[in-house]
Amino acid sequence: MELAQISSNLLYASFFIYLVATFIFGATIKVSNENRNKKIANVGIGLTIVGFLTQVGYFFTRWFAAGHAPVSNLFEFMTFFGMMLVFGFIVLYFIYRITLLGLFALPVALLIIAYASMFPTEISPLVPSLKSHWLYIHVTTAALGQAILAISFAAGLIYLIRQVNQEKATKRTRWLEFIIFSILCVVGYIAVGTTFGAMNYETTFEAPVNGSMTQITYEMPAIAGPKDGELLTDHAFGPLFETPGWMQGVNAPVKFNTVIWSLLAGLVIYGLLRVLLRKRVAKSIQPFLRSASPRLVDEVSYRAVAIGFPVFTLGALIFASIWAQEAWDRFWGWDPKEVWALITWFFYAAFLHLRLTRGWEGERSAWLAVIGFAIIMFNLIAVNLIISGLHSYA
Repeated sequence: MELAQISSNLLYASFFIYLVATFIFGATIKVSNENRNKKIANVGIGLTIVGFLTQVGYFFTRWFAAGHAPVSNLFEFMTFFGMMLVFGFIVLYFIYRITLLGLFALPVALLIIAYASMFPTEISPLVPSLKSHWLYIHVTTAALGQAILAISFAAGLIYLIRQVNQEKATKRTRWLEFIIFSILCVVGYIAVGTTFGAMNYETTFEAPVNGSMTQITYEMPAIAGPKDGELLTDHAFGPLFETPGWMQGVNAPVKFNTVIWSLLAGLVIYGLLRVLLRKRVAKSIQPFLRSASPRLVDEVSYRAVAIGFPVFTLGALIFASIWAQEAWDRFWGWDPKEVWALITWFFYAAFLHLRLTRGWEGERSAWLAVIGFAIIMFNLIAVNLIISGLHSYA
């Protein structure tokens, strides 16, 4: 238990250090003196390395406390994913020295780690299907590949915000705002979940599920209640409407309610930003990105895919197939997780094909990097939490 507490403290410390490093990278935006800019950037990357080493400390202390590699559930996987994203950023930073990359890559890592904290953090023994050395090999390489691919998203977003004409509203500006809104929905989910979690909020319903009456517990106020459900908690906020009947399963109403809260929180945050900024969010950010070289940012986005794609192929397909043969006596079984890993692989294969043979560089390549990251996150969030399959234990 002492090791587990040390591990938890190290994770909190790394999160705080990453946050400070993000603000330091942000300070370079308004510094015109090149020498001073480099000094501030050196402080930022130095802190990032300290934060990364602190999170490595979290990883190994939790490993010692649990007796197995801490990548066996969504909390552990997402924190490891965030750690590998920071590692990928550090490597690419020393190659290309793009300070602005830290201002976009580190917040993505912070969001991923904060999102991980929404899941149970207790150390638990491995389920039988995970008691294999392939757990370490398959999951860690798959996470590393996805993390490096996520760097291409950060670079692609920098490119798009800098290069897309913001003088008038177009289809491209609307899509950019949608990307920003989607990120803010994640921020909203974390904020709402953390707030109600600190309050130990619970509301219980009784509703028919698969022909029998079942108790369903909400950890956020029930905007959408269960179909034909009865509220059991006294003085609780009553549902405004019921979850659609086609959404089946005991957890479907809770998940639907969580999505609604995330969208509402995202809308509130985005609306406040629009009121404060009095213009589109991307248009407000654009002037601060003028110092970024479009050619160099585009190169980083491509290189991240060129490095991350073979690592992802090795971890998510080859090693995964070997483990599937060992565990389930088949290399492939069309499990939802397997299918979406294959979709991700095909997408990035198409990305590299279009880049190398059709000359898709610049803006088109940046949009592909953003779409690719959306596919990765759909696989990590929606497929893990909503679609039932052999990987549901995670």
